[in-house]
Amino acid sequence: MSPIGIVGCGIGGLALAVALCQQGRPVVLFDQFDAPRPVGSGLVLQPVGLHVLNQIGCKAEILSLGAKITRMSGHESTTGLKVLDVTYDKTGVEYGCAIHRASLFDLLYRAALAAGAEIQHSAQITGRVGQRLVFADGSRSAPFDLIVDAAGAGSPLSMMKATALPYGAVWGTVPWVAGTSLPWDELRQCYRRASNMIGVLPLGQMPDDPTPIAAIFWSLPTRDIAAWQTGSIPDWQAEVARLWPEAAPFFAPITHADQMTAASYSHGQLRKPYSDGLVHIGDAAHRASPQLGQGANMALLDALALARAIDRSPLDLAGERYHRARRNHVWLYQNFSRAFTPMYQSDSRVLPWLRDRVLTPVSQTPPIPRVLSSLVRGRLAQPLGDLTHG
Repeated sequence: MSPIGIVGCGIGGLALAVALCQQGRPVVLFDQFDAPRPVGSGLVLQPVGLHVLNQIGCKAEILSLGAKITRMSGHESTTGLKVLDVTYDKTGVEYGCAIHRASLFDLLYRAALAAGAEIQHSAQITGRVGQRLVFADGSRSAPFDLIVDAAGAGSPLSMMKATALPYGAVWGTVPWVAGTSLPWDELRQCYRRASNMIGVLPLGQMPDDPTPIAAIFWSLPTRDIAAWQTGSIPDWQAEVARLWPEAAPFFAPITHADQMTAASYSHGQLRKPYSDGLVHIGDAAHRASPQLGQGANMALLDALALARAIDRSPLDLAGERYHRARRNHVWLYQNFSRAFTPMYQSDSRVLPWLRDRVLTPVSQTPPIPRVLSSLVRGRLAQPLGDLTHG
């Protein structure tokens, strides 16, 4: 049995490697970095993502490192009006888990190695010829039974034409503030119209440090990110304090722009995320803004769906079956993200007014709160189609 080649050592690629190795399939993972490292700050593993991690035996350790999230709440800075209020599950059975990418990466990386995956670092891949990968120096890999593109938004193997979004964000990781009034089990956000969004997300701890930490973020137009990076940090912190005084202590440790990571976003989706001998998953197959908090979860779901399709189908049909299982769920969340994002991140003055004065009251009227909870949990549509069980 020839190995399956996975391009990209991110969350989706690592989870897929673990699942395939557990099925007894040889796997070679290619990572472009000299040493393993994650990119970014924090994320929320929704119940659907936690289900995937449970299936590959990683959930318990993830929960020991992350922070349980039971609610997402946001208010408008000027009026104080509550704009977002979503409780995961009033019974407490389902919840999110906020975690630093480094903690999640470390666990999945170790799990992939323990499962038997071969990981090759410093692998600059530029394309493929048949079932062989092409490296930057012109050399080629051995042939693979299947190549999986998990290389993310910058994938050299994906033909996706994504549309850049006008708003991005800067993210940072800071110590959790002792004595804060912000709860340890909630994502809290503050909005100024749709032009700024401030967030504080508890993250649990890093793999080698028990100190409680949080992710902070500040959204702004991508055209303004460069100016923010060269601007006055004290002036920015004063603006945060003016808009949301409770959040100010979390932003106080930032003394230099290099402590924050800039992120830009795009929307796009491959109509057919597979071809002869190649399957795309995660951001290489579909991209959206992080407004619904589904990015990492979608990659995990793709990984599990593809692993099950490979296990239950002839290898040459696995890509098609994976796509069939995932397409409705992906389509639905892509479109919800496209619809909601401008209400929270845009130059519009009309959309945030509509959000605050019309959609917010409607969202608090049964059965809409239950629908929103299902949306956030990733369960508004069947995530794995006909590959749900097993």
